[in-house]
Amino acid sequence: MFHHRPLPVIFGFAAILLTVAALPPAAVAQYPMLMGLKPVAAQVGQTSEHTISSRYNLYGAHKVLVTGRGVTAEIVPVAKPKDGKTPNLTTLKLKFTIAPDALPGVRDFRLATPRGASTVGQIVIVRDRVVSETGNNDSAAKAQAITLPATICGAIEKAEDVDIFKFTASKGQPLSFHVRSQRLQDRIHDLQKHVDPILTLRSATGSTLASSDNYHFADPFLATTAPADGEYTLEIRDVRYQGNSHWQYSIESHSRPVVETIHPLAVALGRDVMLAPVGHHLAAAGTLKINLPADTPAGQSWQRLALASGPSNPVRVVASSLPTAVEGGAGNNDVKSAQPVAVPSTISGRIESESDIDCYVFEAKKGEKYTFEVVARRAGSALDPHLRILDSTGKQLSLNDDFRRLKRLTQDSQVENFSVPADGKYVIEIRDVHLRGGPRHVYAIRTTKAVPYFELFLDSDKTQLTPATHGVIFVRSERHNGFAGAIDLAVDHLPPGVTARCGRILANGTDGCIILSADADAKPAISNISVTGTEIQTAKSPSGPPLTDIARPMQETYMPGGGRNHWPVHTHAVNVGERSDIRSIQLSTQAVTLKPGGSTTIKVNFERAPGFTKNVTLDVMFQHLGTVYGNSLPKGVTIDAGASKTLITGKASQGQIVLKAAKDAPPVKMQQVSVMANISINFVMKATFSSPPLMVTVTKP
Repeated sequence: MFHHRPLPVIFGFAAILLTVAALPPAAVAQYPMLMGLKPVAAQVGQTSEHTISSRYNLYGAHKVLVTGRGVTAEIVPVAKPKDGKTPNLTTLKLKFTIAPDALPGVRDFRLATPRGASTVGQIVIVRDRVVSETGNNDSAAKAQAITLPATICGAIEKAEDVDIFKFTASKGQPLSFHVRSQRLQDRIHDLQKHVDPILTLRSATGSTLASSDNYHFADPFLATTAPADGEYTLEIRDVRYQGNSHWQYSIESHSRPVVETIHPLAVALGRDVMLAPVGHHLAAAGTLKINLPADTPAGQSWQRLALASGPSNPVRVVASSLPTAVEGGAGNNDVKSAQPVAVPSTISGRIESESDIDCYVFEAKKGEKYTFEVVARRAGSALDPHLRILDSTGKQLSLNDDFRRLKRLTQDSQVENFSVPADGKYVIEIRDVHLRGGPRHVYAIRTTKAVPYFELFLDSDKTQLTPATHGVIFVRSERHNGFAGAIDLAVDHLPPGVTARCGRILANGTDGCIILSADADAKPAISNISVTGTEIQTAKSPSGPPLTDIARPMQETYMPGGGRNHWPVHTHAVNVGERSDIRSIQLSTQAVTLKPGGSTTIKVNFERAPGFTKNVTLDVMFQHLGTVYGNSLPKGVTIDAGASKTLITGKASQGQIVLKAAKDAPPVKMQQVSVMANISINFVMKATFSSPPLMVTVTKP
């Protein structure tokens, strides 16, 4: 029915609050926007209760989905109100169960409710006992006592809030403190200002022993050694002395080794590879052996290394299905001393000191095309890479600092589709853009033949349906290295009672759509779906199997000033809920044919819920402030805004869409389009209801 446009997540909280008030008979379809989880961490091998807070109603939530293995959650039942009215419940208790072998780290979760799937929340899975901030601990005199190891959870909840904890340590005891806070806020929908935490370790007399501000992006990390037996204090605050009840944090505090990365960063599959862990308190770690199974998917994965003290914390490893090469011991700092490598391959190296430059030389023939992609910052490296391709004389042929993938700008580098100008030798040069270096500045350079391909992403991370209604999912393509073909869309793992009509992305096009339909008797349900795209091969297509890709869901975020942004998430959920503000959308026709230069009118009728009188906007493109985020119309076909009636007010429920084809519009047969009815939730968010599929054909002139 309605395609609830995404929304982020984060962690804030309040005391459990159940406001029992009659909701209006037809409120705008507002799915829960999760704002906080308290505490934000849970220990492996334990079951614990947590409080989730939301900007909109959580009442009736009936299921929790959690990413990954080993973590499940259930909703603590809420008593039904005796007066029979629907309460406005903005907090809810959840019970998380963490398996003993669950991988530590951050997991996503979301709730299924009668009003739709919630936005994504996050929980941190940790090894140690969780200790929650209690009472007033804003001064050293009132510091909250803790015992290490522990994971401290709290919030920088108000201006000038300073949280102080005290503990004892022995002389020479290793100490590590890892903060997660700012990184847990990237997906919050309407958090206009984010925390910037700073962490300080002090002696019993108040002397500063160590401090950390921006280590993992804006989050601090401290590793040090206790200088003497005695008591110490750990202080966390916002560096600007600002606060917000949603600014949750966890501090993993212990004396174990901490692995931040490895060298070499890329690991060949199916054989023993020796590597060195890089991090803190690793003096006795030495060189370790790892063996990734041959069927490990290429790319990044989380692995735990076998340290003498036990399994390490999870660390990112780049699995390579290509031949691998490792930077040698001899200097390779310029074109003349460049280390020979073969391509395609994956090259691992390290910018070991300030101003270090690494060069690799390869041979290629005129007309060959290659792509060079650096994996560094995305895999936990401290390197901010700067990549150049040079000829044998050192002349620059191509350069890249940061590249963009699926709408997000990375801090890694990529030179894509480099065309070799002549037979000869060429040099790959890599350095840190700020000329920094050190043990953590590792990298992997994936060098491949440049071939046509495509990548897909979804404009949202959730689709909301109700019985006998429709929802739309927009799928956008990013085309690379000359790929121009059409792409068939498909969806798997739909909830019971839900079916799909899958459209396509036209040749050289950008967007396609999938329209979901819920049966009239569909029961409340939620599931995470998978959307794939497959190349539609033609006689001109290269031989071999068609290209495919799995679409990456994107969650919508509300930017300061009213902008709309996206953040990658792991799942797209389809939720079947209760009947909502719009009960159905009917079109005067399910198929239209346009001649170049011509136009056609589609009458639109929709059924409002009783008492629902808010404005409804009709559209065939999903857009905000002039930016189009989803448009499956054929090339050259647009909406005639002047002739269309799209703003429907009060009790009215009829409008019209007029489509027009440009005189040079190319012919297309049966392209699937959604006619949407949008209801504003806030300045950015919309509840989007879809019509059944509208098929658009453009004839030849």
